[in-house]
Amino acid sequence: MLKILRNFLPFKAIGDKPLARILNYLDIFGLFQVDPFGYPLLLKRIVIFIAGWPTYWRLAVANKLTIEGGNYLKNLPNTNVLFISNHQTYFADVITFYHIFSAAKWGMYRKLYPFYLFSPRAKTFYVAARETMKSGFIPKLFSLAGAIMVDRSWRAKGENVQRGVDTSAADSVQQGLNYGWVVTFPQGTTTAYAPIRKGTAHLIKDNNPVVVPVVIDGFRRAFNKTGLTYKKRNTNLKVRFKQPIYFDKDQPLEEIVAMVTKIIEQNVPENIAEWKAEAENLNS
Repeated sequence: MLKILRNFLPFKAIGDKPLARILNYLDIFGLFQVDPFGYPLLLKRIVIFIAGWPTYWRLAVANKLTIEGGNYLKNLPNTNVLFISNHQTYFADVITFYHIFSAAKWGMYRKLYPFYLFSPRAKTFYVAARETMKSGFIPKLFSLAGAIMVDRSWRAKGENVQRGVDTSAADSVQQGLNYGWVVTFPQGTTTAYAPIRKGTAHLIKDNNPVVVPVVIDGFRRAFNKTGLTYKKRNTNLKVRFKQPIYFDKDQPLEEIVAMVTKIIEQNVPENIAEWKAEAENLNS
């Protein structure tokens, strides 16, 4: 109970201005608090509140959401937690995480009862492609809830490209980790069994966060690629949290990549690997 009550207390203010610190300690509702990227927490909570009601219906009423391993969220620290997950749609996946994290703030770890939307968890961020979050009004609205936007070095406008790595992305993710929880999809795409990008391994080595693996299923069957339109209702949506782990700072990047691939269950199944090999041999 004390842990849950602490979730509603204001965090230490960012900066050294005495007035800001005083207002922050009195500011239970987050009226004066801003995140490291300059967004007011009140604005983030309003966005989550507005987006939360219709998306709750899509996840828990039109479909059937099952949460496994939610108890692993109980004793997590309030900062420097990195959730790594496979990816199936642009928005439905991360929206589901926001619902679950907000419910956990209220001490609910297995079911969603949407009264948590009146005080959702606002110190949450997610890594997303900049071009996706700038593609329309709804993505731009969702970005206000905590998007850490990065420029993908390998893909743009649906085509493979080669360009310099976005070096500012690591700094932005570090800021998010220092302030709260960050969700990342280390494959960088909604394609199943895509390779894990080394950027995630660098984040783990540089920040030494608590890493929480997550495996999701059913979203690709229930929604279209954006996650905003139904494909099939009454679909079983599954979110499975695994035991939090720490990586060794001295682990090689390749080893971290291999471990991440395994723990989010994105190793290519043997039959698919054989099929791909045969296809490549036929085309060569």
